[in-house]
Amino acid sequence: MTQLTNLLDLDPAQLVAYCAELGEKPFRAKQLQRWIHQFGASDFNDMTDLAKSLRDKLATRAHIVAPAVISDHTSSDGTRKWLVDVGNGNAVETVFIPEETRGTLCISTQAGCAVNCRFCSTGKQGFNRNLTVGEIIGQLWMAEFALRKSKGVAPGPKGERQITNVVMMGMGEPLLNFEPTVTALKLMLDDNAYGLSRRRVTVSTSGVVPMIDKLAAECPVALAVSLHASNDALRDELVPLNRKYPLAELMAACQRYLEFAPRDFITFEYCMLDGYNDGDQHARELIELVQRGPHPVPCKFNLIPFNPFPESGLKRSKSERIKSFAKILMDAGIVTTVRKTRGDDIDAACGQLAGEVQDRTRVQERMQRMEQYQSKFGKNFGRIVEISS
Repeated sequence: MTQLTNLLDLDPAQLVAYCAELGEKPFRAKQLQRWIHQFGASDFNDMTDLAKSLRDKLATRAHIVAPAVISDHTSSDGTRKWLVDVGNGNAVETVFIPEETRGTLCISTQAGCAVNCRFCSTGKQGFNRNLTVGEIIGQLWMAEFALRKSKGVAPGPKGERQITNVVMMGMGEPLLNFEPTVTALKLMLDDNAYGLSRRRVTVSTSGVVPMIDKLAAECPVALAVSLHASNDALRDELVPLNRKYPLAELMAACQRYLEFAPRDFITFEYCMLDGYNDGDQHARELIELVQRGPHPVPCKFNLIPFNPFPESGLKRSKSERIKSFAKILMDAGIVTTVRKTRGDDIDAACGQLAGEVQDRTRVQERMQRMEQYQSKFGKNFGRIVEISS
């Protein structure tokens, strides 16, 4: 039996090539793309301006399949969270955050996450696998047309777009699933698909320095960096990836990225942890970190009140402490915002996405082993063990 091609897996150039294999001209790819991504069509018979001969070919060789929705919950504040099936006993979460002037979709790129940041419940679930292009873009496809249907908005390019902004900030580290993530980004930006501005699409990374450079070269969009600490010793504890790519290397990569970025600043995400990283001295260290040297990093800070989960052993910073922390940054001329917690009653808030993931990589065991080696043989050996795991 011939394996069907999922057309959600194909970016604009790949869809042109696929149509060429079928003996079709490039304009057919644009028609197909509009039907899929602007009208939400999954049945080739509905694509009325395609020749019947092409529809017949597609019916036997291709399909349009997004991950199936397992559950769909809406928070008291309007935040909506879908749990979607990505096979082999794994599910990931997609979250829509409605606001007065925009609607933001938070998309997952991996089933689980191997980075294992201490304050993030996703990392505690371990890592199973990277998502495919169809599984990534399929979250946007599913959410956009589910939202339109619930609000009675017509499909098609003239229908009011429900999702105006996308952030790759759900489950997983996007830059450790680079090629599928970039292919999905290209679809989001393409005028025959979702037509989103580069400024309205954000990739959030824990700091995979070589891939930040590669993203700048291949598909620069807005960049958010999960910083969460003001010095290497603290960040080594909170974001283990820092042992490979310490802060000096990360800041240099951010500076390079700004040569290509659609925005003239980097957003630094900073999770506020009570008594851990929220002191005045930490705020002053952050100022020194981003402003030191001849080339400061133009940036804004997004302070995120920690969303507790049982295994973390951490607590949310008090409101007054967050305000004091923000004031120190703002007094230094750094734009600083405090993220409003949304969707925490349905576990859809930042850091709470856990999905249902089977851990086949024994991430906790590997991290503990690395800590033991690092303690015994020193930091450089620890880095070698982490890279080779």
